[in-house]
Amino acid sequence: MAFDAPAIGNRPTLGITMGDPGGIGAEVIVKALTDESLRARAKFIIYGLHEQIAYAADRAELTPYWFRKPWESVTKIESGVVVADFDEIAVSADPPHRPTAESGSASMQFLESAIKDARSGKIDAIVTGPIHKTAWDMAGIPFPGHTELLAKRFKSRRVTMMFVGGPFRVALASIHEALFELRNSFTIGSVFQPIDLLHQALQNWFGIEAPRIAVAGLNPHAGENGRFGDEESRIIEPAIVMARDAGIDAGGPYPADTVFRSAAHGEFDGVVAMYHDQGLIPVKLLAFDEAVNVTLGLPVIRTSVDHGTAFDIAGKNRADSGSMKAAIRLAIDLAANDARHCSAAPATTLSLDGPRR
Repeated sequence: MAFDAPAIGNRPTLGITMGDPGGIGAEVIVKALTDESLRARAKFIIYGLHEQIAYAADRAELTPYWFRKPWESVTKIESGVVVADFDEIAVSADPPHRPTAESGSASMQFLESAIKDARSGKIDAIVTGPIHKTAWDMAGIPFPGHTELLAKRFKSRRVTMMFVGGPFRVALASIHEALFELRNSFTIGSVFQPIDLLHQALQNWFGIEAPRIAVAGLNPHAGENGRFGDEESRIIEPAIVMARDAGIDAGGPYPADTVFRSAAHGEFDGVVAMYHDQGLIPVKLLAFDEAVNVTLGLPVIRTSVDHGTAFDIAGKNRADSGSMKAAIRLAIDLAANDARHCSAAPATTLSLDGPRR
């Protein structure tokens, strides 16, 4: 069941960043927002290049539904979709199908503008299109991804990456980190933090009064009583004890090869995975085209597509907009539920299909 569209004055304003101009960001955005029921629930500012937005729409044979303004002149909008056009950026409408410093710099400018508008209250949530980490590196941008940059800009000391898709809500104890380097940063605090932030998100955003959180083990069979490593007893179990002492219903550590099956069957409301691929493999297996990346710990709602720039199909009208549509829908739902929570109104339980009352 979806929320009824609120009165026009109460609709949230979402800022959507186009991402890397050489990727599929423009295409998935323009396709996602063709859904009139989605446009009826919010107002939108697209930070990017109007030329590429129009080109993507033309390739998909879509009738334009937006209006264009130079990015520096966009003020708070009352309705509809506006493209905040960075027309001073010279990027070809024909994508180069590879990362470039120019594209990396452009995607950063889109994001920085959205962050500025979020901090000023012009937008209520940020939805990010895909960037390419190599392009950022080529442009001299010292961040491995959106999450780390957003944490820095919003001065958030604790941020956690969460993925929502299919039956799963999965928070990660580590993000963009080489697996063999995990031993150098794997601490009780690094495991407690995603438990705590996931608990808050499930309550405040997803309307679950008493969330049940499963914590995965790091090693095979969750260490099997120390036979395959001591991280479970030395780090993960103390973090779970801390969470329980804070009133959080957290259990584990559970073997990672079975905990997601239990979560998929409804035994848990969320799972904390120890590293990136441990959490992302089940999500992408069951919800590849509708998975959404959510950043926990920021003072603003941020969702994102759960896929990359797909340079190989950019400009060919072959991109699936499912993840972008899901990211937009979830941002609207979270903004609505966040407003309800802040006003102490009864919450609703959310899924990618909308809230369940």
